[in-house]
Amino acid sequence: MTSRTEARRDPTRGVDSSGARAETPIPANAGVGLKPAHYRDILEARPAVGWFEVHPENYMGAGGPPHRYLEAVRERYPLSLHGVGLSIGGAQPLDTAHLARLAALVRRYQPGLFSEHLAWSTHTTGFLNDLLPLPYNESTLAHVAGHVSQVQEWLGRTMLLENPATYLRLPDSPIAETEFLEELASRTGCGLLLDVNNAYVSAVNHGFDAGDYLDRFPMEFVQEIHVAGHVRRVDDLNRPLLIDSHDTPVPDPVWVLLERALKRSGPQPVLVEWDSDIPEWAVLMDQAARAQRTLERCHPAGYRHHAHAC
Repeated sequence: MTSRTEARRDPTRGVDSSGARAETPIPANAGVGLKPAHYRDILEARPAVGWFEVHPENYMGAGGPPHRYLEAVRERYPLSLHGVGLSIGGAQPLDTAHLARLAALVRRYQPGLFSEHLAWSTHTTGFLNDLLPLPYNESTLAHVAGHVSQVQEWLGRTMLLENPATYLRLPDSPIAETEFLEELASRTGCGLLLDVNNAYVSAVNHGFDAGDYLDRFPMEFVQEIHVAGHVRRVDDLNRPLLIDSHDTPVPDPVWVLLERALKRSGPQPVLVEWDSDIPEWAVLMDQAARAQRTLERCHPAGYRHHAHAC
């Protein structure tokens, strides 16, 4: 996909002169989520994809096949960690045992980026296995900012926070989501992950314009962009309801919004998310190729000397 392919295939890449792993930045190219179904395809074919992303919660064991494969992929490609279990908006203190496991994983793999969701998923001793919305007010802002700062202290690095896909509006939310994210980044020094599919899903579900949302998004803090598929349903009042399912190809409206976002943000790492009903590797690579073409169309000067391998 890029002229950096040979560098990616160098088995010493990501290891410094002392033999310790060094952080490998995420390039402003298309990447995909790393799934066990594709381990062998990737390691045997060494495809020219820009980078891979994993959910750290799937790799918090001490060893075994997951780490063996992830180590092999990490030797050849930049890696990003995208958390789903911190419950960074939760009312309770952050789980320090989870933070410790996450910090150990970051030290082990030295990912180019670490990101989490602006959401909550815990209550008392229970984990709800969902990413639930927050009210956008000053109290929530101070609470989440404290948690973001705590995570960054534990990890010794800047994290990114992702805009959520939502299905209901909470009362006591006088701050617009884009303003909330901007203030959160300003207070904590964190970066932002712009999920274009989430913006589209929320816009349809709540009846606002996704393009206007992207025009207001604080792009100066964005360091990564996601696209994904969703499914269309109807609610009890027969109104459209989109579900952020990550189990279908990226739909055309989301591709259009990606181009709009990239024209504002400049070149960014763009991830194609596909987390269930995992397709054949060739299908995912076709999606990555389309994301790369969108990047190059929006910013041709930045890719003038890049080869196309997807």
